[in-house]
Amino acid sequence: MKKMFFTAVFAVLSVFAVGQTHSHQLSSHILDVSRGTPASGVKIRLEKQVAGSWTFVDEKTTDANGRITDFLPGNTSNGIFKLTYLVSDYFKKNNTESFYPFIEVVFQIRDEQHYHVPITLSAYGYSTYRGN
Repeated sequence: MKKMFFTAVFAVLSVFAVGQTHSHQLSSHILDVSRGTPASGVKIRLEKQVAGSWTFVDEKTTDANGRITDFLPGNTSNGIFKLTYLVSDYFKKNNTESFYPFIEVVFQIRDEQHYHVPITLSAYGYSTYRGN
């Protein structure tokens, strides 16, 4: 009985220890599926649609894991946004000819949840989805 109690307590605590907490509303990452590695060193520009035009919000560079975790501090930004993945230099750095000089992903934030917008990338294709 004692062992079951400690197992249950440990299970609950481990959920909180490894659970993701988000101090920023938006994150992204890039996985280069042709190489099987994260795409590090890629600039990603964030813009917001305001009165029918795109307004610059931020620009960051992916880390060694191909991630940017800190777009939109807090959880209060709603609206239509665009992430522009500036992949041309990444492919040039890897001596790879590419069809895409950049990739634009437009999406809408409607609430205070965390939004994760990743892409899987190759020189002649990409895919995106709403992650978590």
